[in-house]
Amino acid sequence: MRVLRGGAGGPTVLMLHGLGATADVWAGVAAHLPGAWTAPDLPGHGATAPLPAYTFAAVADAVADLVDPAGTVVLGHSFGGVVGLHLAARPGVIAVIGLGIKVVWSAEELARAAAMAQRPPMRFATREEAVERHLKVAGLTGLVAPATVEAGVVRDGDGWCTALDPTAFGVGEPGVSALVTASPVPVVLARGERDPMVAAEQLRAIVPDPVELPGLGHNAHVEDPAAVALLTCRQIPA
Repeated sequence: MRVLRGGAGGPTVLMLHGLGATADVWAGVAAHLPGAWTAPDLPGHGATAPLPAYTFAAVADAVADLVDPAGTVVLGHSFGGVVGLHLAARPGVIAVIGLGIKVVWSAEELARAAAMAQRPPMRFATREEAVERHLKVAGLTGLVAPATVEAGVVRDGDGWCTALDPTAFGVGEPGVSALVTASPVPVVLARGERDPMVAAEQLRAIVPDPVELPGLGHNAHVEDPAAVALLTCRQIPA
């Protein structure tokens, strides 16, 4: 498993990226954190090996050893936010922040995701084409420089592929409301004001006081790392 680490002092902030992304998306947030932080490439992403089959619980089990038992705030984006909720009961977790989690799924959306999980990896003649696809899948087009996504693509013979294992699209409906209800630690649900994936009223149906980040979209942690770092620091005990 590829894991990025930095900082010192606790609690540790464990940052979990969204579907299709890699740990590198947290670089900006990490730069604004006052203490220790950890950010893995989730299974089937970047330089981390795939799983035989994907469920949110299985992905959480794969990264559970990264929870610092001395104190961990889990910050997860979208897919990673659901994984973070599955870690809520792990010893050491003191809070979970779910950013941009899509909480309402139609039958059509779930069927489309399941179909994507059955497709073989797309192969490209050039690295540039593979990077373009990686950025599109991760929702990062126009937000990061192509030169900064080294872990998002891999060589495939004389061509290139994205590093994402497409089978990960088959994780299914996340059941966010039940996970929040079952959490033994505080849960913060947040969204960018312009995030098309999740509406404020959908989050309000789960938690009474969701956080809305003004002017930001689905990848708020990339668009305004300082704002997301501040949100995270508010969950760290003084």
